[in-house]
Amino acid sequence: MPDQTNTMTGAEAMVRMLQAHDVRHIFGLCGDTTLPLYDALFRLDHGIEHILTRDERCAAYMADGYARVTGKPGVCEGPSGGGATYILPGLIEANESSVPILAITSDVGTRSKGHYPLTELDQDGLMAPVTKFNAVIQHADAVPDMVRSAFRKMTTGRPGAAHLGLPIDVQRGEANPDDIWADPAHHRFPAHPFGPDPQAVTAALDAILSAEFPVVICGGGIVLSGGEEAFMRVVEALDIAVATTISGQGSIPETHANCVGVVGSNGGVLPTRALVQKADLVVFIGCRAGSVTTELWRFPAKGTRIVHIDSDPEVIGASYRTEVAVVSDARLALEAMLREIAARGSVTGFGGAAALAPLKARKWEAFRHLCASRDRPIRPERTIAALRSVLDDDAILVGDPGTPCPYLSAYYELRTTGRRLFSNRAHGALGYALSAAVGVAIGAPGRKVVSLMGDGSFGFTCGELETVTRRRLPITFIVFSNAVFGWIKAGQKTGFDARYFSVDFNRTDHAAVAAAFGVKSWRVEDPDALEQVLRQAVAHDGPTLVDVISQPLHEANAPVSEWIA
Repeated sequence: MPDQTNTMTGAEAMVRMLQAHDVRHIFGLCGDTTLPLYDALFRLDHGIEHILTRDERCAAYMADGYARVTGKPGVCEGPSGGGATYILPGLIEANESSVPILAITSDVGTRSKGHYPLTELDQDGLMAPVTKFNAVIQHADAVPDMVRSAFRKMTTGRPGAAHLGLPIDVQRGEANPDDIWADPAHHRFPAHPFGPDPQAVTAALDAILSAEFPVVICGGGIVLSGGEEAFMRVVEALDIAVATTISGQGSIPETHANCVGVVGSNGGVLPTRALVQKADLVVFIGCRAGSVTTELWRFPAKGTRIVHIDSDPEVIGASYRTEVAVVSDARLALEAMLREIAARGSVTGFGGAAALAPLKARKWEAFRHLCASRDRPIRPERTIAALRSVLDDDAILVGDPGTPCPYLSAYYELRTTGRRLFSNRAHGALGYALSAAVGVAIGAPGRKVVSLMGDGSFGFTCGELETVTRRRLPITFIVFSNAVFGWIKAGQKTGFDARYFSVDFNRTDHAAVAAAFGVKSWRVEDPDALEQVLRQAVAHDGPTLVDVISQPLHEANAPVSEWIA
């Protein structure tokens, strides 16, 4: 798609390369060193919509949410100096969550480096540890190659984040229009997925069939690869018990008889832990077997037989001695396993559904008791139950890692597959959900989007409510208002003999704050009024916020293993 002229600037080349990679939206914030790029976006006909944000960190979180629901890389941008440092948290989260986002940060001129120009920063050194691909472009004619490299790296293998530094003189320099092209495979992710070694699939199935009671723990790799249908067929063919990580939610409906729901230290409960303890073999699929999933590598216990399927060979054997490793895209590995099962004629099932039934009954009996409570402040379980009754199965929920995450992951039961619920589980920074929900709403128009956060998180990013109202995005925000950094206070209670230090703050009228931005808002203190208010908020055709006066975590029955006696 070369321009009609024989030359173009580096800024124009950047725009054309994004266009060539089918980029439709960019989230970002303006700055002095970005002026040539903004001018190119203004002048050229490219079909890319720029969403002005109020914070570069939020721009990156928006790109993250956008990528998770579209299957396309998210793109964000920001200026040099502070803009580059602010955009960093979003890159870290995306990279560790296997979400491809490209951050483009403008920079001071290449010839002014070392002469103390305003906003000078070693962007290359700053971004290298937190990205899969990183480069500060030194010449305008290198822009096309660098953009292609970024998209190739982001979308292939284990997806991840990329950063491109774009100095202002590079934006003004001369690039070659004939170099503007892109590989269509890199428009989406995962690109060029690779299948398993057939011998590894045979060995994996042999190991599973030799067990007495195997359990599958699946991470985000199944949803990422589009392997939900194949996974369900494997589960039903083997009648095998399934648990998920938070990132793995949506791999199989949580209403399925073979699925117990989330396990681990965030969202797991004693009955779900009991399932993992019962297993004599665990199959990890698209899962890194990290500290949260395994409750600090205690469940499954070391010595448990392990089969591990993952597209990243680095995670296999990192924490558990692995009996069989299958290095493959999850969908392709599951489809290969289905063929192997079919070739064997018939296999004896493991009775997973029957074994799970009493565990699921225990889990939901305890929840039903709590969610029916009329206590004030309102129990978080009541909020989750009310929300589940109000939303249809097509809604997308984004939860911050504080108060919302354990309750959502444990008790918001997903009835369908796909990316319906997610949180920033890699690094767990507060303030993610409000911004990521904007990216979801842009990427999935027509879907109901709900963003849940604690009041600590609200304070991090509430300025983006202006972006929400300017775009009139019909997102419903729910704030669990308890005037405390609850996760830390709960940790001080259980681990430090209730020596509470510097975790409490004043209660904010979040509904009033949101209303000042133009968001239709409610404040709810009466548990009997909660469901009706949520119905009104969800049905409203613009942005809404419900401020729920909530029980603090240190007084609650949160599904967090380290707090459970």
